[in-house]
Amino acid sequence: MNPIEKSYRIAQERYAEIGVDTNAAMEKLKKIPLSLQCWQGDDLGGNEKRDRPLTGGILITGNHPGKARTMEELRKDFEKVFALLPGRHRLSLHMMYGDFGDGYVDRDRIEPKHFAVWVDWAQSIGIKLDMNATLFSHPKADSGFTLSHKDEAIRSFWIEHVIKAREVTAYMGRTLGSPAIHNLWIPDGSKEIPYDSRAPRLRLKDSLDTIFSHTLPEDEMKDAVEGKLFGIGSESYVVGSYDFYLSYAIANGKMLTVDNGHFHPTESVADKLSALLLFVKELLLHVTRGIRWDSDHVPILNDEIMGICQQLVRGDMLKKVNIALDFFDASINRIGAYVIGADSVLKALLYAVLEPARLLEEAEKSGDYYARLALQEQSKIMPFGAVWDYWCMQEGIPTGTKLMDEIRRYERDVLMQRT
Repeated sequence: MNPIEKSYRIAQERYAEIGVDTNAAMEKLKKIPLSLQCWQGDDLGGNEKRDRPLTGGILITGNHPGKARTMEELRKDFEKVFALLPGRHRLSLHMMYGDFGDGYVDRDRIEPKHFAVWVDWAQSIGIKLDMNATLFSHPKADSGFTLSHKDEAIRSFWIEHVIKAREVTAYMGRTLGSPAIHNLWIPDGSKEIPYDSRAPRLRLKDSLDTIFSHTLPEDEMKDAVEGKLFGIGSESYVVGSYDFYLSYAIANGKMLTVDNGHFHPTESVADKLSALLLFVKELLLHVTRGIRWDSDHVPILNDEIMGICQQLVRGDMLKKVNIALDFFDASINRIGAYVIGADSVLKALLYAVLEPARLLEEAEKSGDYYARLALQEQSKIMPFGAVWDYWCMQEGIPTGTKLMDEIRRYERDVLMQRT
């Protein structure tokens, strides 16, 4: 019996003392997929034939060597990432990542065929795909407005783009046999306070109504809408605010996207989940780490993510919440960033499913709040790390310094060869 197995057997006994079945907890975790974001691997470069910087409030910091330069390199990197994660997961793409050949395909002309390579690849490695419309880094987005633009021609261009994005999403879901989620975020807003804040929101609502009038089967694709508190260049006014999209999602039966970096730092996203799911049928959760605000740092195992995952498990919300990652950090090894970010969420979920739920529920129902607090504090020092290592071992994934060595080896043999 190796050290990981020995530690696990001890942990298994410790957890059994408080009524927790560690094997059942690991089985539960295996059924929870994360949707990893494609843009961490290439600094949101995409595959369009363009020579212009990122715009629309998008900012990449850092220049660590080895980023993917082509879609082939990006797929190769993802194969490595998925091989280093326990469980089965998904990949979330942006419309600017299609296979456009040698020419230029404008955003309103993208079709499912441009993502056939991605679908074939996903089938070959056994993963599913999700999609995001790309309403930034384009001449028709330079004004800071897209679906709420006062120019009808520009607005129509972006409406058609999102319609195409939803069709691509349905193609992915249909071909891969799993409903693909299409997430819609727009950069629309202004740096200063507008005189009329209502008119752009009326135009956005009309654009969304037009987009969603093109119905697609829910067993192929699902729509999610994502709000924001403020952005770079839209500090004073965001058209698609949280309140706007929450109201739209409830009124129109759409999925609401909740990004834990899109709120004031004192707000608790964990506390929002049980309230939201009383009124929206499903959520898309974007997990990131905002140091000051939406700075999109690599998620770590901190109180915020632990709290979110505890609420998901305690409230039996996992069937109604789709978990995705949303960050891009070019200051460190990008493969390592993916693994740390995804592992942190998975560890937080494992911690949550290992809580002594039965004892906690009994204490709460009986009004024994001392016992409830004592059990919560005891959970903090239980050996859940031993269960994590054992799950990884079962999946053939290295842990600790061996995992670091494997990522460094890939950096040396693959990433550094790109410089």
